[in-house]
Parts: sequence; structure tokens; C-alpha cells
Amino acid sequence: MCIGQLGNLLPHVTLSANLAQHLMPAWGLSAAEGGMMASGYAFGYMLAVPVLTTLTDRIDARLVLLGGSVVSGLATVAFGIFAQGFWSGTIIWSIAGLGFAGAYMPGLKALTDRLPAGDTSRAVTLYTSSFSVGVGLSFLIAQVLADGWGWRTAFYVTGIGPVAMVVACLLIERRSAAPRAGRLLNFAPVFANREALGYIFGYGAHCFELYGIRTWLVGFWTYVVAHQGVPSWLSPVVMSFCFAVISMPASILGNEAALKFGRHRAITVVMIASACVALVIGLNAAAPAWVLALLLMIYGLTVPADSGALTAGMSAAAVFEHRGATLALHSTVGFGLSAIGAWGTGVALDAAGGPQSAEGWLLVFIVLAAGIALGPLALLWSRTARSDELVSRSQ
Repeated sequence: MCIGQLGNLLPHVTLSANLAQHLMPAWGLSAAEGGMMASGYAFGYMLAVPVLTTLTDRIDARLVLLGGSVVSGLATVAFGIFAQGFWSGTIIWSIAGLGFAGAYMPGLKALTDRLPAGDTSRAVTLYTSSFSVGVGLSFLIAQVLADGWGWRTAFYVTGIGPVAMVVACLLIERRSAAPRAGRLLNFAPVFANREALGYIFGYGAHCFELYGIRTWLVGFWTYVVAHQGVPSWLSPVVMSFCFAVISMPASILGNEAALKFGRHRAITVVMIASACVALVIGLNAAAPAWVLALLLMIYGLTVPADSGALTAGMSAAAVFEHRGATLALHSTVGFGLSAIGAWGTGVALDAAGGPQSAEGWLLVFIVLAAGIALGPLALLWSRTARSDELVSRSQ
């Protein structure tokens, strides 16, 4: 499943990886328009995931995963063939996101449905952390292909990646879901689960920050290269790949810290640290390249370190009968705020001077810090609400 997910993730940041260097100059896009086009992926995901993931409570998640993988790959190839500007690019990339809605959380559901009873925390964390390796490969392959053979080639090749998950789906065992009555989109039991909601809203804050930096990481380092005299080997390709790949051990270690020190405590510390690092980067946007490279690597550790712990916490808190609906809301909130993160940081960049302005990048990192700082508040709300509920029951 993790290998299949690597294939499904090859298209994931193909647009973001080539946005600043290829697509924006070719189509004359502003940062806000570029951010909006990139956010189309998350927007399409957000629209489809409530239905597709909740559907896994009624049919084998493997079937949803198979269909979503096919749509994701075909839409990515279609972007390379048909995209001609902002509107066509945004529409096609939204369809690719819609396909991924059937590929990520349904994949997690297909995995957890086939795991033996007991603690699934480490298995869930391995699945979610392999996301980072897939994104790293997407950054690397998309940029190398675009620089060597044009950005359309990058979409053609990465669009083939989901074939790996199609093969995985054909190999894993079939499993029928238990018959369920009632409405498909019934999130009332999920909203009544305050413990799960805390992780869901915290995940939303995490996704806001994550997709904001992933959308503009290449653009930021392009600015650094242009202004700070960066060594030739320290290219945007290298920086974006390293930033993404170190996310996997960071996510695993973050979950281990959650198991040892308490999930809420560990996640809160990581989120506050990430906000602080973002502010330091923004305030030092004109610093020497080696300083910024070091700070970005630290940021590459703090941004994903809460991901596995949040998703594992949500999965553990979910009531089994409503796990699909809980995963659906988790993804809806997460990718909804991902879309806002990608677009909002683009608006901030335009408002403060654009991609060639240190003030523009300062505002981008302030926005990212503000977004992740909401995560500890969500966990505090969840813990307080849970304490009040327990007190009420004891009276």
C-alpha cells in the first residue's frame, strides 16, 4: 500500500514544483492566480472526499481507491495535453484533486480494514509519512523533467505514477463492508465526537501550513538563488526534494513522541515550534543562503512532525461504525484549509511586493505561522470540552 501510494503521489506537486519557474511566466500569472490554480487540487479533493471516503463504510474501500487512482493519473496527463492558461489549468487540476480524494483516505481505510485488531498507530503513521517520500519524488521528478524536456512532459510522466496503486489494488484481498442503513453523508456522530474533532481541526491547521509552504517553496528558493549567490548544486530541485523527504522520519518521530509523552502535548509543542521557525525564516529572508537552507531544513522537520500523530489520533478516536465518515471529515477540513493556505499565501505575496520582494516572503511566513498556531487552540478546545463532558457524566 505504501509503494502504491508513492505512485499515486507522483502527480501531487507537479504543478507547484513548476509554478514559479515555468507556469507563471508562461501564462503571465500573478502570485494570487498561481496560488489559486495550485489550490484547485485541494478544492477538488475537498468537494469529493466527503462522499468517496464515507462511501467506504458501505463498500470495499479498495474499489474507491482503484477508481480514484485512475482519475488522478488521467487528469494529470490531461493537464499536460490540454492546459493553456489559468482557467483550463485550474479546472483540470481540480479534477486531479478530485481523483486523489478517492486515493488517499480511502487507501488509509483499505489499509486499516485489513490490519489485525489492536494499536494501528505505527501502521497509520508509516502510511501517512510515506506521503512525504512521494511528495519528495514528485518535486524531484517534476522539476528535472520540466527543466530538461518542458513542463508538459513533467505532467505526462508523473501521470503514469498511479498505475502502481492500481496494481496494489488488484493484489490485495477483497473485503465486503458490513451493510449500513441511513443516509450516506451523516456526520452527526462525528461532530458529537469531540476527541476526534480536536485532531481534525488540528489537522486542518497543519494542512494550511503544509500546502502553503509546498506551493511556494520552489518560488522562495528561486528568490534566494537570485539574490543571495547560492552554490549551483543548491538548486530549487535539491531544496524541495530534501525538504519533502526529511518529512517522513519527522512524522514517524513525531508520532513516537506522541506515544511517549502524550499526543496532545507532543503535537502542541511541534506546532508552536513550527510557527516560531516560520517567523524566523520570514524575518531573515535576506540572510545568507546557508542560513536560510539550514532554517528550511529545520522547518522541513517541524511542519510534518505532527501529521502522523494527528491522523493516528483521529483514527484511534473514531468510532468503528463511523470511521469512514470520520476520515471524510478529517480530509475535508484538511484539504479545505490546504486550498486556503495555497491561495492565501499567494495573496499575501502579491500584497507585500511579489516574489522578488523580501517583504512579500516575510508576510507569507507570517501567514503560515498564524495558520499553524491555531492547531494548539483546537486541541485545547477538544481537551476542555472532553473534560466538561466527563464532569457532566459523573454528576
